Amino acid sequence: MAKQSKRFRAAVDQVDRNKRYSLAEAVKLAARTGTAKFDETVELAVRLGVDPRQADQNVRGTCQLPHGTGKSIRVLVFAKGEKIREAEEAGADFAGGEELATKITSENWLEFEKAIATPDMMGVVGKLGKILGPRGLMPNPKVGTVTMDVAKAVRELKAGKVEYRVEKAGIVHVPIGKRSFGEEKLTENASAVLASLARAKPAGAKGNYLQSIAVSTTMGPGIKVDPLSTVAA
Repeated sequence: MAKQSKRFRAAVDQVDRNKRYSLAEAVKLAARTGTAKFDETVELAVRLGVDPRQADQNVRGTCQLPHGTGKSIRVLVFAKGEKIREAEEAGADFAGGEELATKITSENWLEFEKAIATPDMMGVVGKLGKILGPRGLMPNPKVGTVTMDVAKAVRELKAGKVEYRVEKAGIVHVPIGKRSFGEEKLTENASAVLASLARAKPAGAKGNYLQSIAVSTTMGPGIKVDPLSTVAA
């Protein structure tokens, strides 16, 4: 077992491991116990009452964070003609057609965090599935990254739109901002994610849906949240 640092042990000592805090209390405590020298990301981890092995319970969606993520996102857009110009004017870092696909396959070039594609480019983009898929970069209509409205998609991603997907263990991990955001902004971002998850509840999910919630910083301890203090249980 890895030895815990003095800084981490001091942070753990501030957290009551047997207590479930309100969302605002947990966010405040996370910000206080995150003592790394860099501006840590604050993350929400939610265990859902679903069985991801069932196709109708595979929770996936997006959420527009009111205050963004605090991270600069490089966006690539696969498009043709006028849509390339629209993407560039909206702030896309890279926009083009088959030449971008060739660059990715021949140079293993992946200098971007999100990819968008117009429907007429999916024949080209589909061939990149083995490269983009495992890295979570494949455009998908379910999360709004396969669309003709590329300008809107680019602006949303740049403004802090996050994607979530339940893992095999039934847990969803979503970044809700940086420690420097402060308690109010982080709480509002977290509330937006929880509300989005509540709306995404599958019809087949039985019993408690939001089973457990925790907030943590990159280098800090997890802090339990009382699901009953949030939007839904």
